Amino acid sequence: MLADDEFLSSPELDLDGWRDALLLRSWLYTPVARESQPFIGRARARSVCGFFGVDLRCNALRVERTQRDTRRDGVDHFFALFQVAGASTIVQNDRAVQLIVGDVALIDSTRPGTHISESSHGQWFSLQLPRRSLVSYLGFDPQGGILGRGRTVVGRALFDLVRNADAADALAFSEPYMQLAVYDLIGALFAPSDPAGVSLHADKLFKRVCDLIKDGYTNPEFGPREVAAGAGISLRSLQKLFTVRNSTCSDFIYSLRLDHAARLLHRRDLLRTGQLVGEIAYVCGFRDYTNFARKFRQRFGHSPSSHKGDLV
Repeated sequence: MLADDEFLSSPELDLDGWRDALLLRSWLYTPVARESQPFIGRARARSVCGFFGVDLRCNALRVERTQRDTRRDGVDHFFALFQVAGASTIVQNDRAVQLIVGDVALIDSTRPGTHISESSHGQWFSLQLPRRSLVSYLGFDPQGGILGRGRTVVGRALFDLVRNADAADALAFSEPYMQLAVYDLIGALFAPSDPAGVSLHADKLFKRVCDLIKDGYTNPEFGPREVAAGAGISLRSLQKLFTVRNSTCSDFIYSLRLDHAARLLHRRDLLRTGQLVGEIAYVCGFRDYTNFARKFRQRFGHSPSSHKGDLV
């Protein structure tokens, strides 16, 4: 649970101790204590759905992250910050959003920001979301300092999922699929209303994927898994990129291999090099000649050995 007796009974930390607890993850934040009372805080790290998270509680007036802090620690993540108790205001990217219990704010670690507590004993849960994985899965780059209302159906689902991640029935589910569920809910909460930004990012990502394939398609061991790994995205995200374009990653790889083979076969015929067709198949990325010959005939309507067409 996000708020449990074990956490609330954990040792209290002074200002330096609380800040040092965040530094264990290379997070540079500076709490500013209230003038009327000494700083008291708690921090507990734990794993939620395979993501790193921290339960946080303190009576600071505000917590700041400066531009200098972002340069010094070099952290490049998003944080989903859940309001567990009290209320607060998050200021980032010239936006100020107010959180009450159940709300979540998306915070960009590469940007400075200020977290202002509206109560003397606020409590939060911060979930670290790797930028590259999140952006690749969603197909757009979220903006920090935006709010997801806990009173919405999606907001409640995300809050409950994170809050109950330690429950016995939740632990029975596959961790990778739980991560995808978190990503899907984050996307539903924070997707921009203008689809143009989403399309632009997807187009850039698709171009990068195509460039990776063009660099590696002649390797017989090169396939969709290697493409996804090179692009830093999941196989599911890779499939989405091609599905919306009425194609598949495998089809695109085979298309490049066959076009390359057709060029080499034309050169073989033109220069009468006598290069073996099987050798051409291999250097184009085919391990099996029978598979190569079948796909070549499907593509060009004749066998590789009889190919005399124009350069592709």
